[in-house]
Order: sequence, then structure tokens, then C-alpha cells
Amino acid sequence: MSILSRYILRIHIAPFIFGTVLVMFLFLFQFLLRNIDQLLGKGLSEWVIVQLIVLNLSWMLVLAVPMGVLFSTLMAFGNMSSVHETTIIKSSGGSLIKMMRPVVVFGLILTYVLFWFNDEILPEANHRAKVLMMDIQRKKPTFAIESGKFSQELDGYTIFARRVDSISGVLYGVTIYDTRSMNNVNIVSADTGIASFSNDMSKLIFDLYKGEINQMNEFEFKNFRKINFEKYRIIMNAEGFNLTRTDDDVITRGDREMHIRDMQVIVNEALSKKKEFDDKMDLQVNKHYSYISGKAVDSSIATFRQAPSTERSYASTLRNVQRRISFLKTSLNSDLMRRDDYDFKARQFEIEIQKKYAIPFACIVFVLVGCPLGIMTRGGNFGVSAAISLAFYILYWACLIGGEKLADRGMINPVIGMWAGDILIFLIGIFLIFKVNNESLRLPGSKKISKLLLRFRKTATKNKQADN
Repeated sequence: MSILSRYILRIHIAPFIFGTVLVMFLFLFQFLLRNIDQLLGKGLSEWVIVQLIVLNLSWMLVLAVPMGVLFSTLMAFGNMSSVHETTIIKSSGGSLIKMMRPVVVFGLILTYVLFWFNDEILPEANHRAKVLMMDIQRKKPTFAIESGKFSQELDGYTIFARRVDSISGVLYGVTIYDTRSMNNVNIVSADTGIASFSNDMSKLIFDLYKGEINQMNEFEFKNFRKINFEKYRIIMNAEGFNLTRTDDDVITRGDREMHIRDMQVIVNEALSKKKEFDDKMDLQVNKHYSYISGKAVDSSIATFRQAPSTERSYASTLRNVQRRISFLKTSLNSDLMRRDDYDFKARQFEIEIQKKYAIPFACIVFVLVGCPLGIMTRGGNFGVSAAISLAFYILYWACLIGGEKLADRGMINPVIGMWAGDILIFLIGIFLIFKVNNESLRLPGSKKISKLLLRFRKTATKNKQADN
């Protein structure tokens, strides 16, 4: 590796790491804001939250790496252009293509690594994150009794404590309403009480001291009982307050939780089923059409010739034809719906397969765009690089998301839908490389802008001289 290649890679690595980490931080911040209500107040351990975040970092990394590549190429080549290093390299016999060579190789390596990660690691991480989030959503909020507030977190019970000692956990002035039965109501009151969970968190145990139990029936007011006690224990079902982990193999995988090889099997099966229904519908149409246009008509004509004075046989034949057409219409509609289901399934998984190829390839196309743009801007600063990176990233994702929607609806081919953004930015990059390498880039309206700026400077200079 030449000294120039090592130098370009050295100034390229730091912005790449910074840009990738920054984008991942923004995605992580958005993820936490969206799911904060499901994580707080449930008594989740720090390890569970860390697991959930780490598993979701996988998809963030896949989306952040292409953005980091674009940002780093803009920063690196912008810095080189701002200090005239690119001019020195060209005057020494170099070219933009030669300067881009190490960055392109770096982009190719990133493309391969990101594709492997996208196909092998990301599906497993997405599946485990999905299962863990489902377990968290099933977990009930942490059971807590606050002073002077009714608690209805337990099904069938309403609990009230006038004062709660947060240090010892003793409840004072406890009242428990048992409303599990529609007819019978039990009200338990005690001076003090202590609440605790069983070892498996499936039962909540209340030990109450010095109180009374009032039992009544809503339809028989005379049937009222009052029981005094010194110590009384109530055991309640409290399932769902602990986090129960589900086996990953139990939950069905979606398209974003599968490897390419698995999705390809589903696509081939769906296309095979689709072809079977196409052949079946063609056979049905030909069979019924031959009957309607041939046998039925010939039979009706022969019958009509034999008995011209009667139309009973002819009308019967027409009814048979109508029933045949009605049956064919119903059968074709049913088969067509099932055929469309298989077609949609094949498109859905084909889209995800092409996406696994297209997103890693964005590392290459962003290199092709970022290098000439960095030289054009001559900025090499964070603001300019971030703005240009954001603009191209929005363009790329608009093409990707729009292509996915159109492909889902069957309006375009999944390959075109997923690769449209890469193709568009690739063409822009080739155009910019050609223009910058030959130093023939002329933006639309650049001459008019130059004349206006020159006129503005002359006017400002005259005004300054007049003031002096």
C-alpha cells in the first residue's frame, strides 16, 4: 500500500467512526423515546434493558454504516481540498480515481462485512429483540401501594392503605375489597399489614393484624357476617409481575428475522403454488369454454331441430350453461384470491432479500458520491458534511421506502424497487467523478451567480470608498 493510500485511509477512519456512532446514537434516542412507556414502571432489571438495547443496536448499525461512509468521505476529501492537497496530488500526476482507490477498497470490504452481518447476525438479533419485547409487554407494572391511594393492579382486588412506611414496608390502616364475585363482596380491614411476593412472583401474600372481615350478599342484605381476627393471611394471584422469558423457537419468525436462504425457499414455494393456480385456472377456463361453445350449443341445436315446437329442452340447456358459468366464476374468484396471496407472499420475501443486498451496497455508491462532492465543497467541516450527508441519505431512503411500497403493491418489480436508490446515486456519483476528474464541472446558473457576486463586491467597494 502506498503512502498516499495509507494517508487517505488514516484521515478517513476517524470521521467514519464518528459519523456511524452519531447516527446510531440518534436511532437509539428515537428508540428509547418510542418505547420508554413500556420499559419504565415495570421493575425491569438493568440486564434486561441492556439486552434489549444491544439487540436493537444491530439494525441501527446496518442503517448507520452507509451514512458513516458518506460522512467520512465528505470530511476527508473536503479537508484535502481545503488545504489544496488534491491540487498537489493532481499536479504530481495523480487523479481523483487514484485518490479514491483506497476508499473504494474500504467500501468494498465494508459492503461484504455488512452483507454478512445483515444476513447472519441481524435476523437472529431481530428475532430475540421481538421475543424479549413481547415478554416485556406481557409483564405487568411493578406492584406498589402508595399512601392514601387505591391500587387496582391486581385483578378482582382493590387495596387501600392510609399510610405506608417506606423503610419497614408496614402498611397502616389497610382495607382490601374483594370483588371477584359478582354477588358476594368481602371487605377486609386491618390496623397493620405486610405485603410480600412468593418466590416465583406468582402470589402476593398479605399478612394482616387486628382487623375485621365484612361479608355481604348484594341480593340478600340480611345475610351479613362480621368476623374479627388477630392475624389473617390473604393469598392473591399475582401472575405477570415477573418477567417470564419465552423460548425463541416458539415464536414464529417474520421476514426481517430470517436468513436469505430461508426466505428464498419460501419464495420458490410461493411461486410454485402461484404457477399451479395459474395452470389450474387455465385448465378450468378451457374445459368450461369447450363445453359452453361446443357440446352444449350443438346439443341444444340438435334438440331444437328434432322438436321445433317445444322450447323446454332448449331452455334447460341454457340453464345448464348459466349454472356452468356461475360455477366457473365462483371457482375462478376463489382460485384468484389464493393465487394473489401466494404472489404477495413471494413479493414480500423477495423484497426483503433484495433489501439485504441493496443496503450494504450503499457503502459503495456513497463513496462514489462523497469523494467528488467533498472536493467540490472544499469545506471539510462538520456542518457542510452533515448537511450534504443528510440530503443524500434522505434521497436514498425515500427511494428505498417508496420502492418497497410500490413493490408491495405489485406496481414494480421488487428488484427495481429495492435497487432504485442505489442506481440513482450510483449514476450521480459517476457523473460527478467524471466532471471533477476532468475539472469541467459547471453547475447550472454558475456564471450568473459569479456575475452577481462580482457586481455586489464592486458596489460594496464603491460605497466603502464614498463613506471614507
